[in-house]
Amino acid sequence: MSNLLYRNASLDDLKGIVCIYNSTISTRMVTADTEPVTVESRLAWFHEHNPVNRPLWVVENEQQEILGWVSFQSFYGRPAYEATVEISIYLDQSQRGKGFGKEILQYAINAAKTFGVKTLLGFIFAHNEPSLQLFSYFGFEEWARLPDIAILDGVERSLKIVGKRIN
Repeated sequence: MSNLLYRNASLDDLKGIVCIYNSTISTRMVTADTEPVTVESRLAWFHEHNPVNRPLWVVENEQQEILGWVSFQSFYGRPAYEATVEISIYLDQSQRGKGFGKEILQYAINAAKTFGVKTLLGFIFAHNEPSLQLFSYFGFEEWARLPDIAILDGVERSLKIVGKRIN
């Protein structure tokens, strides 16, 4: 285990959050965005998060360098789904493949009850084996498969929804 630090993101962190997000677009593995997003375009998304029930954490090392971020986002925006969230984890390009994903996902699972979360969902492209393996490691199961719903560089891609109940 490393000494990762988690803190609520501030508006000053949004530029770094967007930079990390944009670094994943060219891989065509983790997002359906095909062009970089702007800080301005992510403001509404940022403000949908709060430290009470929809956290957006930046993940830092001991030198306070941002290695990545993790968020709980409301699912479907209806009151009956209040206890269900979509979890997103993004790591800086230089930090991928070091085991941080496991630490971050474990942290989020452990913290979920604190935020009234009973169900965690991950929306993962079917060809993103590293993410599917990560979530499977923690007991997430495939709850849905949406075949060929995205087109990335002319290639149709399927989306899996994986879920885990928090007891």
